[in-house]
Amino acid sequence: MQRSIYIRPLGIYAARQGAEPESPQEVWGGLPLAGGPLAFSALEVLERAPGGTVRRTIGLGDLFERDWGRNTLAASDLIEAIRSPRPRLAGLSMDRARIMGIVNVTPDSFSDGGQHDSAAAAIAHGLRLAEEGADILDVGGESTRPGSDAVALDDELRRVLPVIEGLRAKTDKLISIDTRKAEVMRQAAGAGADILNDVSALTHDPAALDVAAASGLPVMLMHAQGDPKTMNDNPQYSDVVLDVFDFLEQRIRACVTSGIPKSRLIADPGIGFGKHLHHNVAVLNAMSLYHGLGVPVLLGASRKKLIGQLCNVEEPRARVSGSIAAALHSIAQGVQIVRVHDVAETRQAVAVWEAAQAGSEAGLG
Repeated sequence: MQRSIYIRPLGIYAARQGAEPESPQEVWGGLPLAGGPLAFSALEVLERAPGGTVRRTIGLGDLFERDWGRNTLAASDLIEAIRSPRPRLAGLSMDRARIMGIVNVTPDSFSDGGQHDSAAAAIAHGLRLAEEGADILDVGGESTRPGSDAVALDDELRRVLPVIEGLRAKTDKLISIDTRKAEVMRQAAGAGADILNDVSALTHDPAALDVAAASGLPVMLMHAQGDPKTMNDNPQYSDVVLDVFDFLEQRIRACVTSGIPKSRLIADPGIGFGKHLHHNVAVLNAMSLYHGLGVPVLLGASRKKLIGQLCNVEEPRARVSGSIAAALHSIAQGVQIVRVHDVAETRQAVAVWEAAQAGSEAGLG
């Protein structure tokens, strides 16, 4: 089901801390963005039409005076979703940008395949990322890079379970399991994982919805068009930014229906998954629109192909600067989580950005 109207916050800035607005119309010249340290002062209203997407920019004064017609309820719901504070994620507050460090236990991931494919090496890498400032450690045993083959269940379990158990014994950082398989989710939760991260948004495995609901854990839902093997062959969209929103909204609805409350869900628009360069750039540009889903938003663009295409950099490990630029751009749009390979570099960049935004060495905290 497609929406007819979408709302994207614009004019985002660091809100004044320690004060409360007297009315919804008077919030230091703007409205709070997802209950975090940022506010927005304008909106882009997007409407689907037979000839394409119609876009209008309006100020907040127009927001309260505008006649939304048949879209009144939809607009009201979107604005409330954009403004509302996000609940804690497995105990971790979403009132500032959080860093998810990547721990690939695979021989063939696009950037670091084979570097940490033994349990001992992966555990050591995860602990190093924790020391560098990662809030979440994302453990994965199946590469989902474009063109990759599926991994057998037993192989994936053999790769990830010892790593999760080893990390759980040595760190109190949150651990997520990056998998499409219900049985991996179930056993990983038993081994100590705190979060389920599924690039198929719980569509790949018919049992995944029930297992995720029974686990009681937060779930990261990512948009992808097609299977990793063929997803980038010929992706097609009416409007990629809006189509991704619709998919994620539908998956959130399916999760809620299956017993996973919205307070346990995170949305990831899936940079690089069934998207060509122009699709990826459009989604990256519009990250603030996804706050209308009413859940925390995650960006995963670290070292990805779009950076190489934009900057003519073939080697993924040479794309650190571009990865940080994508992360900061999204954090400036209120994105709550960035999934990265290079934690120390990203943490440093975020700390400087936060201080500059706040005009204080205390940052936005």
